[in-house]
Amino acid sequence: MSNSSYDFTLIKAGLLVDGNGGNNLQKASVLLKDGLIKGIGNQESVLAPEGASVKVLDYGDKTILPGLIDCHVHLNGIGDGRVGNDLVTLPDEVLTLQSAKNARAHLYSGVTTIRDCGAKNNTTFMLRKAVEMGISPSPRLILTGRPISIVGGHLGYFGEEATGEVECVKSVRRLIKQGADFIKITATGGSTVTSLPYRPSFTKQEIQSITGEAHKMGKHVAAHCTSSVGINNALDSGVDTIIHGYHFDSDGTFNYRPEITEKFIEKGVFLNPTIYQGRKTIKVLESKQDQGTLTQMERENLETSRYRSEKVAEIVSKMVSEGVKLACGSDASWSYYKTGDFQSEISAHVSVGLSPIEAIVSATKDSAKSCWIDDKVGTLSENKIADILVVDGDPTKDINNLRNVVDVISNGELVDRGNLI
Repeated sequence: MSNSSYDFTLIKAGLLVDGNGGNNLQKASVLLKDGLIKGIGNQESVLAPEGASVKVLDYGDKTILPGLIDCHVHLNGIGDGRVGNDLVTLPDEVLTLQSAKNARAHLYSGVTTIRDCGAKNNTTFMLRKAVEMGISPSPRLILTGRPISIVGGHLGYFGEEATGEVECVKSVRRLIKQGADFIKITATGGSTVTSLPYRPSFTKQEIQSITGEAHKMGKHVAAHCTSSVGINNALDSGVDTIIHGYHFDSDGTFNYRPEITEKFIEKGVFLNPTIYQGRKTIKVLESKQDQGTLTQMERENLETSRYRSEKVAEIVSKMVSEGVKLACGSDASWSYYKTGDFQSEISAHVSVGLSPIEAIVSATKDSAKSCWIDDKVGTLSENKIADILVVDGDPTKDINNLRNVVDVISNGELVDRGNLI
């Protein structure tokens, strides 16, 4: 949808969901100019100035809403179940190409902004150069580059390990110099073989040095946390978004801690719970079980995944009911969760207590807030960037209607979803 031969573009639809979580607008219009929203309202009142040339896109009874924002992806991932220790053995050139493929899949499925939460070396920075040169289509990229880890900690193999406050500050400065839009840290271990998932990694002083330096430079900080001690350390040290947020004790048992929920609310920190990734693992392994190809290791993984998925849903539901705000991020393409299916994570938010319209807000407005870009995107509002998703059906009544993608508009331009180059 090139606007070069038109002054304005006028989009019409039967229903508009603006991302604010309020009342929806029937028979709506959105007026675009130079990639921005210049008018929004009903079809009788929103018109281009008299005499202006206008391109009209009339979607009839379809629904328009803000482009989706996935606040947690790993573009390097393949989504075939391989662990990160194996993923990073692939050459950087291969991982950059894979990142481009993943970015395109997400864009074509309706995601117009992605926050990449950790990649090997400079692979995603190279992807951004390719996108800026028009080589590869992509959603808007919010990049951390390499996540900051302790030596041998989770994701340390991506290339940014730090010890002590001085090295932590140096890592922040180095990443921002290279183009990082935010800082990702691993405040506990995770799936990385040499890490300890139920124990904290960085000290509070180290995390404070990271958040202080990042905030000084106008950047936000997101922290991977899979234990209660790690969550508390991150919350006490100024982290802006907690990823996963599982209430594991040091012995690996789940133990819901209401004081953590209270601290989330008090500090206004977002939780990105990554619910569907575990469910996707269960589906894949159950399929293998039905086919009789499940190995003993996979059988143990299936049992563990079922238990963890149930407990995570229980804990997140409690946190939601108490008032914790969720930002929606898929964690694709980690484990078996491929990009291009962000809608499954949004649906998972409904399963833990959000209404469909609240889940849409978590995947638009609140994800934008978590990424510190809500002044530009996340809602359909005047003077914001024209990122728009068009779907068939009303997703505020049935969240699965988000899968019925008709068109994707990014920066005011209609995305050619048939382009595989």
